Amino acid sequence: MSIEQRLGVNIDHVATLRNARGGTYPDPLRAALMAEAAGADGITAHLREDRRHIRDADIDALIGGLRIPLNFEMAATAEMQAIALRHRPHAVCLVPEKRAERTTEGGLDVVADQDRLRDFIAPLVEAGCRVSLFVAAEEQQLQASAEVGAAVVELHTGAYCDLHAAGNHLGADEELARITRSARFAAELGLEVHAGHGLSYETVSPIAALPEVAELNIGHFLIGESVFLGLGPAISEMRRLMQNARR
Repeated sequence: MSIEQRLGVNIDHVATLRNARGGTYPDPLRAALMAEAAGADGITAHLREDRRHIRDADIDALIGGLRIPLNFEMAATAEMQAIALRHRPHAVCLVPEKRAERTTEGGLDVVADQDRLRDFIAPLVEAGCRVSLFVAAEEQQLQASAEVGAAVVELHTGAYCDLHAAGNHLGADEELARITRSARFAAELGLEVHAGHGLSYETVSPIAALPEVAELNIGHFLIGESVFLGLGPAISEMRRLMQNARR
């Protein structure tokens, strides 16, 4: 039986638009509150080392202003751990981070970094944060995620979305099958399963239909679509597609 599925809205690129011009407009907190009013179940914000979009003051504002959970995306660095321990958000999602990348490329290599990640995660769990690891749909990475103490894995859907956008439907179907198997395996390990990266109206339904997936985190597409529809209607349409997929 499928579980009720949540939608987390990533507001990073509202901050990207603000930072392109400088100043304070548009305000990521305002976008987060609008997403909350439109039915989002949580807000995701990625505070990068270079502060290219979300800034420290945005995290302060989100923590103080939201009534729904904040999912704090961050690299596994001492600086970010200290910020997370100071704010104690509902959830912390650890992601790989490279200075030169436009957006997050691939998932964490948990297998190669188990000892460090286990030590890194423990204080966050003790502080009351639900720790999620952003990983590729690979059994070895999922097994390692369970072993280092994560409560949640977020399956990287970027390759699936890229193959679909390129018209490679055979490749997209193969990647979807891999995500499907991984979602089932992660749930069998006792991990809560989330998914995200690159999802759009065209690609969301097959991922939303997976019964093990408890949450989708979607940002860039929703912020882009809000230019044409408004943020509330863009979110409402995404929720409608998710709900139809679950039926």
